[in-house]
Amino acid sequence: MAWGNYSMYADFVLLGLFSNTRFPWLLFALILLVFVISITSNTIMIILIEVDSCLYTPMYFLLSQLSIMDILYISTIVPKMLVDQWVGQRAISFAGCTAQHFLYLTLARAEFFLLGLMSYDRYVAICNPLRYSILMNRKVCLLIVVAAWLGGSVDGFLLTPVTMLFPFCASREINHFFCEVPALLKLSCTDTSVYETAMYVCCIMMLLIPFSVISASYTRILITVYRMREVEGRRKAVATCSSHMVVVCLFYGAAMYTYVLPHSYHTPEQDKAVSAFYTILTPMLNPLIYSLRNKDVTGALRKAIGRCFLTGKVNAF
Repeated sequence: MAWGNYSMYADFVLLGLFSNTRFPWLLFALILLVFVISITSNTIMIILIEVDSCLYTPMYFLLSQLSIMDILYISTIVPKMLVDQWVGQRAISFAGCTAQHFLYLTLARAEFFLLGLMSYDRYVAICNPLRYSILMNRKVCLLIVVAAWLGGSVDGFLLTPVTMLFPFCASREINHFFCEVPALLKLSCTDTSVYETAMYVCCIMMLLIPFSVISASYTRILITVYRMREVEGRRKAVATCSSHMVVVCLFYGAAMYTYVLPHSYHTPEQDKAVSAFYTILTPMLNPLIYSLRNKDVTGALRKAIGRCFLTGKVNAF
């Protein structure tokens, strides 16, 4: 009981991304820059999709939901990092750690499911273009978004209570920059092997479900593209899918390293570097990948800038 009370009320200490960096101000500046770019680019993406009628399609609706997830995802972790780096105090309360743990799991898993279901949209667009408006109507799009959020929430509600109920009677120092499951379990003074095995199986299932949808969709897409006779049609099909595949490879690759690769292949520094990649860099890269490789988005951005410029000139006169 004493250990339970201790684990409930005592604060944790986050050692940070780089525990002994010689240039903390440089790390702070880089993380702040990535955070600002991520929030700005994802917000611009959401606004463009909302205001430009050319982007009123199922694909861009799903992209706007991905941007919302990325904004919430990076905001769950990075502001705390920046404050800790600025103030020099890295304590996080038990309640704060629990909330961060839950939000991180929910948002990460929701993004897994959304990326997986987005491949179905690409499959319909390329393999069944004449039925696209029927198969990807507004109701289907809403169901995809709701399914992604529900799938992420289930993981958060299942894993967070169990993880945080373990007695943390060892050191309170988390060798990480946020409350991630593997780093937290290392602090427990009880045997967590059964839970880690169950979590391992759960994570594999969470990855396999959307990954199977992606594999099935892109298998059919590749067959369809291979059968196309027109070179221009092939080029458009590849361009349509390439951005999504790049984002999937970045996000799923890093997650598979963290949750699927055996622990014997992990080191604390590698874990933190990989986690930084998919929690900090990926939310920044996603909108850039989709916008820089997409003529519709760049065209909408140019029109929006042009309208702002004309409005400014009119107001000036």
